[in-house]
Amino acid sequence: MLGDRSFDDTADGDRPDRRALILVENLSVPFDRRVWQECTTLRDAGWEVHVICPRGEKRDTEPEAVIDGVRIHRYPLRAATGGPAGYLREYGSALWHTARLARKVGPVDVVHACNPPDLLFLPALWLKRRGARFVFDQHDLVPELYLSRFDRGEDLLYRAVCALERRTYRAADVVLATNESYRDVAVRRGGRRPEDVFVVRSAPQTDRFQPVPSEPELKRGKPHLLCYLGVMGPQDGVDYALRALAKLRDEIGRTDWHAVFVGSGDAFDAMVELSRKLGLSEQVQFTGRIPDADLVRYLSTADVCLSPDPRNPLNDVSTMNKVLEYMAMGRPIVSFDLREARVSAGDAALYAPANDEAAFAKLITVLLDDPEKRARMGEIGQERISGQLSWRNSQASLLAAYSAATRGHTPVSAGGPDRTGKRQHR
Repeated sequence: MLGDRSFDDTADGDRPDRRALILVENLSVPFDRRVWQECTTLRDAGWEVHVICPRGEKRDTEPEAVIDGVRIHRYPLRAATGGPAGYLREYGSALWHTARLARKVGPVDVVHACNPPDLLFLPALWLKRRGARFVFDQHDLVPELYLSRFDRGEDLLYRAVCALERRTYRAADVVLATNESYRDVAVRRGGRRPEDVFVVRSAPQTDRFQPVPSEPELKRGKPHLLCYLGVMGPQDGVDYALRALAKLRDEIGRTDWHAVFVGSGDAFDAMVELSRKLGLSEQVQFTGRIPDADLVRYLSTADVCLSPDPRNPLNDVSTMNKVLEYMAMGRPIVSFDLREARVSAGDAALYAPANDEAAFAKLITVLLDDPEKRARMGEIGQERISGQLSWRNSQASLLAAYSAATRGHTPVSAGGPDRTGKRQHR
């Protein structure tokens, strides 16, 4: 259970020798599951961990909190609207608050910046000049994200985000990549030495994803339940899933299913409207974000889980959290044929040709008609999550990255600068 403590309950003499500051802009913490796992891993390894991040809208709303020993500093942030000018306002505000709170935290041994955006190298450089090492945690390939989300081509803004990525790579002491595809980009495009890039895969929290007994009433009177879990942004393919479901009903003639879409995002309202236009309102349910307990109920009841991310420059090389979470729950998956989807899911998924909605619908039918295959695929997924894709492996890689970043570095509590910028002496 998470518990809050005051900021003054740790005596100076009890502080760990190493201090880390993690910078996040696009999600609050601990809602950002990857960042929270990294925080607790570092804490357990003896680090004093601070996080600077935006406040959440419905959770993570306190300006300051200490949760399970991790010190979190949050700032107000309004998400971008209205095109490039909106992003300029959002990122400018985030950088100002991050710099303000970093001064409050004081000297650290490691500044650990998570993208997007590729702008957090600016406060990281300020901290590097004060003796910190810089760990760049590359959650997204921002140039590919730009191409996939905005469909503007390689214009001036695209060249700008490429330049920011290069500056971030150049400033970092080590890079954390979420998979081998991202690692290859860091080496090939970022010019990083292979030994300075560490693969730290995201992995579901297995204590959060524990199956419970199926609840047939969630199927709304139908024999089967289909489930989508995740963000609903322009590049996430919810529209592909909805059109595939329309084909499942109209072209294949299957109406023996109810579908639930769990999650929210920029495209949520548009997806609800698309569902209405396709005549799916009676068979498709949108829940928005829901508590973990309800999420587990839906996934435990689902017969087939959907990963409809279309092939684009970003999705083909990205690891989808929803795929890993489906696998942790032992659910079979239908996915488009993406490079990193195959690396993650293996035989726990069936793969439709990229962006082929009719083929996607047919594969749903294959699984609905074969309960033994569904069970076998679910077991494969769980075995992969508890084995090669487990967070234990990522923990080891994360700690190796920190060791490489701080090799030969004197801790700030052992002669480093104090909060006033002066050297400490024992």
